[in-house]
Amino acid sequence: MTEPHPPLGSPRDRRTGGRLRRWASAAAGALALTAGLLAGAPQASAATLTEVTGFGSNPGNLSMYAYKPDTLPADAPLVVALHGCTQSASDYYSHSGWPKFADSYGFAVVFPQTGSANNANSCFNWFQSGDSSRGQGEALSIKQMVDKAVEQYGSDTQRVYVTGLSAGGGMTANLLAAYPDVFAGGSIDAGLPASCATSVSAAYTCMYSPPDKTPAQWGDLVRSAAPAGTTSWPRVAVWQGTADTTVVPANAGELRDQWTNVWGIGQTPSRTENLSGGTTLSVYDDSAGNAAVEVYSISGMNHGLAVDPGSGAEQCGTTGTYYLDTICSSYHTARFWGLDEGADGGGGETPGTLPAPTGLKVSGTTDTTASLTWNAVDGAASYEVYRGGSKVGTATSASYTDTGLATGTAYAYTVAAVDAEGAAGAKSAPVTATTGGFTPTCHTASNYQHTTAGRAHQSGGYTYANGSNQAMGLWNTHITHTLKQTAAGYYVLADSGCSG
Repeated sequence: MTEPHPPLGSPRDRRTGGRLRRWASAAAGALALTAGLLAGAPQASAATLTEVTGFGSNPGNLSMYAYKPDTLPADAPLVVALHGCTQSASDYYSHSGWPKFADSYGFAVVFPQTGSANNANSCFNWFQSGDSSRGQGEALSIKQMVDKAVEQYGSDTQRVYVTGLSAGGGMTANLLAAYPDVFAGGSIDAGLPASCATSVSAAYTCMYSPPDKTPAQWGDLVRSAAPAGTTSWPRVAVWQGTADTTVVPANAGELRDQWTNVWGIGQTPSRTENLSGGTTLSVYDDSAGNAAVEVYSISGMNHGLAVDPGSGAEQCGTTGTYYLDTICSSYHTARFWGLDEGADGGGGETPGTLPAPTGLKVSGTTDTTASLTWNAVDGAASYEVYRGGSKVGTATSASYTDTGLATGTAYAYTVAAVDAEGAAGAKSAPVTATTGGFTPTCHTASNYQHTTAGRAHQSGGYTYANGSNQAMGLWNTHITHTLKQTAAGYYVLADSGCSG
């Protein structure tokens, strides 16, 4: 059975005429970015997901839907969530998991919706500059939705974020580039670099074989799209499945290059972590030691949004076509943006006044533990210890040992002093602890995907595993192998069976 090639759809009829609409209908089985994205879409009630009208001139001809928790504090964050092709606001609301964290963390969510009047397959037109540039088309309509939500919900204009899947991910990247003064952060799920394409044909190239530009070239595309003189940039998360054949994994590397360059930082991760669902997180810190860019690579996942149904604190969403049961991307994205800081639903606890601990250092590690020490803070009754931004323990003295860690993994820690009333003060500067040993991981993908993910290389049209140099056959998307990573940069063939 051959792989489906889903339709991108045609540009808006009023610009291109009926001829392109007829062309798009004829090409519905051959174009890309939306294969099977139509999932069963439970209809949300008016009490949960509500249409908002009168949000501006709406040059992009979009619809605005919003979710406001029953309890929403003043100056709460705002998240904009963009669906994929053939999907809707209701579909994304039902599957993505964002309403759960809007309730628990206290923020509103705007779900923009496009339709067939704009694009034959209800895609956001990320590949049309007239729809994805500042002050134009769909991009301006989304900016007007943000303004309306700020007015209606009293949202904090300094904490507005945008995320999107597939075509919505491509539009997310363009919005971050065009409106860095509006969006404090973004999350691009199975999407494309900003300004990667300005036509349908270029869109195919981006999806299947993205241009291998230098980080500076990618960064220049963002800088040229932003207002002149911009110096403050959004924090960007990139989510990508290693088995994605609709938006190939190489796009994640180009997105990393683009946004690390914009931030003026290198392309070598500050640290990596192994998460659930076969997910590897690579973190790129800014000069102050804060995560500016994060890349989440999900082993074996095809094209779609990562969800993890369940009632656990780190779980979210429901499965469906192109909503894939691996890991809750919305949870990790919300934490990356700091939306969990007000997790009591009432704006968070009153912050303490104690200063940040100094002298935090790693005093020792084993294969599964990391020990920390720091300078005591006057007036501290205890200390809270955070791993990757989440609280993992409390200490009554200026030391702590974290246990149960994965082998061969880097973890970032910070510490805050807690006063006698139980209020935590400012967090310390981060340190990174790397456990000993190495945790084997298994990856099943085509030879082409293995090379773009850095697990193999090609020479003379043939593929070879990195490290072991074992022959894997022709370099193409048709031959599939399982590789087991047994050490840093070392992979062996494991087609007969592979366990971590």
